[in-house]
Parts: sequence; C-alpha cells; structure tokens
Amino acid sequence: MEPMLDRLVVAMFAEQVGKTFRLHLAEGTVLDLVLVEARTLSTRPGNTGPRRDPFSLLFLGPKAPVLPQRIYPLENEAFGRLEIFLVPIGADAGGVKYEAIFN
Repeated sequence: MEPMLDRLVVAMFAEQVGKTFRLHLAEGTVLDLVLVEARTLSTRPGNTGPRRDPFSLLFLGPKAPVLPQRIYPLENEAFGRLEIFLVPIGADAGGVKYEAIFN
C-alpha cells in the first residue's frame, strides 16, 4: 500500500536516514539514492490541525547521471513506492545531492 504523501511527516523519514531508496527511470535504469538528512524546516506553534510542519529530505546519488528536477518514483522497504519531486542541489566527490521539500 502506498502511503499518501500528505500524511508523511519528518519523523517517518528520520528513521530511514542512511537507508537506500531505489529510483527507477523510464528507460529501465535503476539508481540508488541514500537518504542523508531529514529535517524540519519550521514549526507551526500549537500545530494541532491537519497541516504538518514542512520538512526537507536530502538524498545522495551517484555522480552520473545528474537528474533534472521532476517527480521520480522511489522505492524503499519502509514506504514501498513514493513519487517525490526531487531537485538537484549540488555535486561533489561523493555524488549528486537532491532535495525534496514537503509543505
């Protein structure tokens, strides 16, 4: 069962830091992205309503290919398949970093 994106919260992803998310591209290529950070962006004082606090996920992928920003299907043991909008935010010797923001 695929979790609804609007029900996901940062604590769920914090448990997955260091774990691999498999990204399946249309042409059959599979890339492994490692979740390296899950952090809250801000908190809403007294947030008891249906809206979650916004959060950011940071993934590290291989040096190539560098993926353009768009929605990608990611699979992980804990979540199953999620479709997440990823934005490349930088590259270094370790690989390419991608960020996903949840509002």
